[in-house]
Amino acid sequence: MPDEAADPPLPEDEPHNAPPDRAPESSVPVPATDGPVRQAAEAFAAELIRLRTGAKLSQLALAQRLGYTKSYVTHLERCTQAPTKPVARQADQFFGSGEGLTRLWHDYHTARTASRRQRSQRPTHQTPPRPALAALHSTLPRDIAAFTGREGELQRLLRAAEDGHAPVISIHTVDGMAGVGKTALVTHAAHQLAARYPDGHRFVDLHAHTAGQPPADPADVLATLLISIGISPQNLPETLQERAAMWRDSLAGSRMLLILDNAAGPDQVEPLLPASQQCLVLVTSRRRLIALDGAEPLPLDTLPPDQAARLFTRLARRTPTDTDHAAVTEAVRLCGHLPLAITLLAARLAHHPAWDLTTFTDEFATAQDRLSELETSNRAVAAAFDLSYHGLPPHLQHLFRHLGLHPGPDIDPYATAAVTATPLAQARRNLETLYTDHLIEEPTPHRYRLHDLLREYAHTLATHDPTHTRAQATQRLLAYYTHTAQTADHHLNDTPHPHTHPTPTPDAAPDLATREQALIWMRTEYPNLIACAHHTTNHTQPTYLIALAAAMAAYLRQQGPWDQAITLHHTAAETAHHTNAPLGEATALRELGRVLDLTGDFARAVELAEKALELYRALDNRLGEAHALQDLGRVRQVTGDLAGAVELAEKALELYRTLDNRLGEAHALWNLARVRRLTGDLAEAVELAEKALELYRTLDNRLGEAHALRNLARVWQVTGDFARAAELNRQALELYRTLDNRLGEAHALRNLGRVRQVTGDLAGAVELAEKALELYRTLDNRLGEANALQNLGRLRTELRDFTAATDLLARSRALFAEVGDSQGEAEALNSLGSLLAFSEEPQRARDTYQQALALARQVHSPLDEAHALEGTARCQAHTDTQAAIISLREAVTIYQRLGAAETATATDYLTQLEAEQA
Repeated sequence: MPDEAADPPLPEDEPHNAPPDRAPESSVPVPATDGPVRQAAEAFAAELIRLRTGAKLSQLALAQRLGYTKSYVTHLERCTQAPTKPVARQADQFFGSGEGLTRLWHDYHTARTASRRQRSQRPTHQTPPRPALAALHSTLPRDIAAFTGREGELQRLLRAAEDGHAPVISIHTVDGMAGVGKTALVTHAAHQLAARYPDGHRFVDLHAHTAGQPPADPADVLATLLISIGISPQNLPETLQERAAMWRDSLAGSRMLLILDNAAGPDQVEPLLPASQQCLVLVTSRRRLIALDGAEPLPLDTLPPDQAARLFTRLARRTPTDTDHAAVTEAVRLCGHLPLAITLLAARLAHHPAWDLTTFTDEFATAQDRLSELETSNRAVAAAFDLSYHGLPPHLQHLFRHLGLHPGPDIDPYATAAVTATPLAQARRNLETLYTDHLIEEPTPHRYRLHDLLREYAHTLATHDPTHTRAQATQRLLAYYTHTAQTADHHLNDTPHPHTHPTPTPDAAPDLATREQALIWMRTEYPNLIACAHHTTNHTQPTYLIALAAAMAAYLRQQGPWDQAITLHHTAAETAHHTNAPLGEATALRELGRVLDLTGDFARAVELAEKALELYRALDNRLGEAHALQDLGRVRQVTGDLAGAVELAEKALELYRTLDNRLGEAHALWNLARVRRLTGDLAEAVELAEKALELYRTLDNRLGEAHALRNLARVWQVTGDFARAAELNRQALELYRTLDNRLGEAHALRNLGRVRQVTGDLAGAVELAEKALELYRTLDNRLGEANALQNLGRLRTELRDFTAATDLLARSRALFAEVGDSQGEAEALNSLGSLLAFSEEPQRARDTYQQALALARQVHSPLDEAHALEGTARCQAHTDTQAAIISLREAVTIYQRLGAAETATATDYLTQLEAEQA
């Protein structure tokens, strides 16, 4: 459904925006059979081709330098368009060819004049008298045979005829980008509406975007319209206002369908409108005719994918096989679902029935200049874009080209101000103008994007700007994004650090005064930030790559996706290493290790934390050293080296206190409290966690506060204070949700589920555990997933769903083993032992508890050790009461030392066994 499908075709053989002194001869074709004239035209074309190829210029490049369309240059070289003297002189001046082309034009002009003189001397018949003017009924172009899709838009226009009895005239504007199918739609609609308008149908091209022609003068258009309805030229009024009045008076009471195609603006359209409410006017324009009073706008977007595919296969005259459907989908995607592009691409395929559709699409996908593939002898996507672009004033052309430099999918006024070096208010106005002209889209408020083919076109235009101009624009854009990301990072980073590459404050930047604002900005701009990072990688701008990776680290760690974070930090670390930037390398290695810790790759996380620690110490960067010590301690704790974890956490705490870094101190206290809980020193764990919580609240660090609340809840749960544990978990969960911290939310849900389980609310516990599991999987957090699976397995055990429990616990144990969490694996084995005991398999249960006991002692996890001993004792009690008593006494001793909630039940069971033994 091409945009300009109606006859006549676009006259792109005329120079674009040609001055008056070049225009008159530009529309004259070269005679095909006149020998001397043809020879002179061919000589001119041959010399033009020689000069152009000698200068290593394409037709497009030459056209842009001379101020014409590529199509016009093509016609000159093919001898299908007459050369003009201004073109010859301008080309001579550009190529420095003296008057070579001018002399050849003179030869052509002489031959053409002689040919005309000879024709005029031939005998002719007397011209008969001109007949009286006859009114025309319809000037509609032919209907579009291959019109496809647009059912909703078409019905909306057809319903417009039903509004003919309204008290005012019905005016509908169809606006959209070049090539979107505006003319095709209104032409097709007009043919279906024609019978309802017995007084005539008029189609008028207003030439807002016609190569080589200025927009039509409304006075001239009215003259043509008035003559078409039978008004004698001698009776035409002189002024625009008088002609408009005559036009309205002539149509009074009539039912006429008027199509005003390719309108420049409301001022051009307004005088052409009839006054009769029974008339229908359809206007097409590349601009949004906002100021046209009373008009119903119908913005036309690109085709939906299914309609685009139907149009392609229809025009290509193909019936796709099952294997072809993917190729068709990809072909129309590469065309940006733009009807003009689809039409031109499908036409190429239609003329080659032997071509394989998949191969054809693959070749188009890999074409370096996709726009050049979308053209025929007299139509091209790039030519249609040229007309819109050249109609812009210089400052908007500058903006449009610079949008082609932006590597991301969309842009806002702040980034626009940066890349174009313009004030923010002007950037906003300029974007709005391009939006009005359908050169950019606004998918969400105040965010703009280019259609894929317009993006490619803008990028091509930008390549003609000086290299230093493009480099400076890109530098400004990268500096803006880096600076604003660093500002956001100050609110999001739980371990703030001096940025490796502070950037100057841009002239305009959004106000990110709170964590919520920072998070919204990061989430919105994330695709652009990643695109900028990739751009810096491909264009050797290491400073910005390293700085962007560091500024995005906290957001990626908290929000994911972690696979992209891993790629980004790995690239930043390598770049920093190769460019001798040790601080940037240390930061990138540390951030990479933290993400790998989250994904469960603990071995590599340890390796990277140790490398970062070594670099920080070499740089005498004590804050970085403290951060690395803390990271290393965290991984040691997860992998079961609790003694090493305590040592590292205490070193980090000492360094933070030396540096008077209170936030770092709070983090170290929180980490140390977690390790103390695992080693069974619950009293100290409570003391450390409460100190951390107090510091976080003093610093107004709500994320740290949530972490500390959750840590305290775990301790109170172990000691049996389930009410306090539940309340603290609820507070933590609320904070995590307020902060949109999904990993923290998952942890809090899982912990709250465990409290529900021990207090007997099994249904509530299952619901919370399943929510946590879903979040962990969304975040690709394998350690969290393993813990949630284990919780669900234990719940299914209590609910006597042994089949499901067996599967859940097996998957949990496998994940724990895969990520190297021995303590988690010991916990999973204890849960599996409990399942086997429930299902009355005491021997297998006992063997499983023994495996758990060995692992728990290996990683020094006393609570897991006590659970394994108690489970073993309960299995032994069936056959060997004395052995059961020995195992249970060990468990009770550990429970009592820990102050664990299990102390009372284990002691009662021990008393019972001892009484039976006696």
